[in-house]
Amino acid sequence: MAEKKIGTVFSYYANIGVAAIQLTDGSLKSGEMIHIKGTTTDFTQTVDSMQVEHKEVKEAKKGSSVGIKVVDRVRPNDEVFKE
Repeated sequence: MAEKKIGTVFSYYANIGVAAIQLTDGSLKSGEMIHIKGTTTDFTQTVDSMQVEHKEVKEAKKGSSVGIKVVDRVRPNDEVFKE
């Protein structure tokens, strides 16, 4: 199945390993597999925990800004895809 772009990274908090992602083209649920890709970034991972405005959520809709714990470093403008 082809990947669908669902958002873009706008910030990364290295001290806590969290990517701040703006969901521009889709929703995201805990447990889903995402692919983060950029100039020097390219990895897939399962979304284990997700927060919107410092509150734990199970699902975020298009238009939301979410914080996701990531397994590797990400950079602003990296794109986020979902299968």
